[in-house]
Amino acid sequence: MAVKKDRVLWLSVGVLLTALVAVVVYKVWPILYPKAQFSAPLDPGCDLRAGPCVSSLPGGGSISFVIEPREIPLVRPLQLQVTLQGIEAERVEVDFKGVDMNMGFNRPQLSRVAEGRYSGKGILPVCVRDAMEWEATVLVTTDDGLLAAPYRFITVKPGQIF
Repeated sequence: MAVKKDRVLWLSVGVLLTALVAVVVYKVWPILYPKAQFSAPLDPGCDLRAGPCVSSLPGGGSISFVIEPREIPLVRPLQLQVTLQGIEAERVEVDFKGVDMNMGFNRPQLSRVAEGRYSGKGILPVCVRDAMEWEATVLVTTDDGLLAAPYRFITVKPGQIF
């Protein structure tokens, strides 16, 4: 009789834990993988090491993105700047992801410094590879929903030539 009660107890605990994990995943998923109302196309000609990259939105407006220092070092503070034209933002964030390697959650929020201008600091973690391709997606929260503009760049370990 005690064995049957233990099984029921463990089954109940298992069901409750499964339900808890499902709720946590359901709540966290939109934070980790936000669904954009509009995502600008990736510009393969954009080179953040050369200067600002600009994404034009089809409904009008644009998003300009700059990372400094221009060599985009690893494990050193980066200054991030976003300039919006024709867009009223509630919040601006930059989501950094490794293109072909999961590098963890890295999404600094930028502060408004002037009309249409946002600035903040970010940092990229060290990678085991000599060169790593990243995608920085500027996420702009507006009254109409989330706008996303992706920008790709490559980082190189110190001492490596690329």
